[in-house]
Amino acid sequence: MLERLNQAMEHIECHLDQRIEVSDLARIAVTSEYHFRRLFSALAGIPLSEYVRRRRLTVAGAEVLAGERTLLEVAVRYGYTSGEAFARAFRAMHGVGPGEARRAGASLQSQPRMSFRLIVEGSSSMRYRIVEKEEFRVVGRKARVPLVHEGMNPAIVAFIRGLAPETLQRIASLSDQEPEGIVSVSDDLDDSRAEGTELDYYHGVVTSAPSLDGPESPDSLESREAPEAPEDMDVLTVPAGTWAVFENSGPFPQALQYLWRDVFTLWFPSNPYRSRPGPEILRTRLSQDAAQADAELWIPVERTAV
Repeated sequence: MLERLNQAMEHIECHLDQRIEVSDLARIAVTSEYHFRRLFSALAGIPLSEYVRRRRLTVAGAEVLAGERTLLEVAVRYGYTSGEAFARAFRAMHGVGPGEARRAGASLQSQPRMSFRLIVEGSSSMRYRIVEKEEFRVVGRKARVPLVHEGMNPAIVAFIRGLAPETLQRIASLSDQEPEGIVSVSDDLDDSRAEGTELDYYHGVVTSAPSLDGPESPDSLESREAPEAPEDMDVLTVPAGTWAVFENSGPFPQALQYLWRDVFTLWFPSNPYRSRPGPEILRTRLSQDAAQADAELWIPVERTAV
């Protein structure tokens, strides 16, 4: 897997002055576009689009200083439709405009070329299991929040604090399958996974409770003997599929965020699975002082060809 990722990285380097299609990179890495974007951001620490932008501006910076092409020629070569757009992007990365950099011979920033290699740390094994689930629903309350990679997410904390105890009790009463109890569900994330991009956050439960405005007939609702979702709740219907379930314990919230990182940087490259579109579900049980947590992370996956 790492060898294929490095072949994709070589493709990026050879096409910095051309249009780079994620579909081509995914094909080289023998995976889906969805999984390639997520795996790259987990391994590299930045979104794929941001890495390509930085590499282009790094190479463009060297050409600006060389002075062999006009600034407009450099701009067009690296995908900018105008000198103004190029100047804005150039200044955002290098701290100076391209014209000033050429006149003064300014110092510029550089995004190193990335490659991936395996570092054997092996301090602990990852606990996981594969679960097949039929269609289910997440029922609870939803908020649109920004993505935060490290530390507490203030928007989520404020949202949860705003839920009345009786509301939480009503939500919890609908839980009828694993992961049991109230869970945190992240859905509709931006493909880039960039800090600050928005996602749908559900504070709810996993249940067979049907949506009131769903397609089921009255007969099918009765046969399932499942409670209906309350009218004032948000409902997310999740299709049947395969899930990888990971467990860990440690300091809160760092251990939970590191768990997600380790799934993509350690587990996926070593196992015949890839992520597929769908919500991510986190079941957390805090210690009395809220300093430690036991967690289950549910990631939608599909098996790859061996």
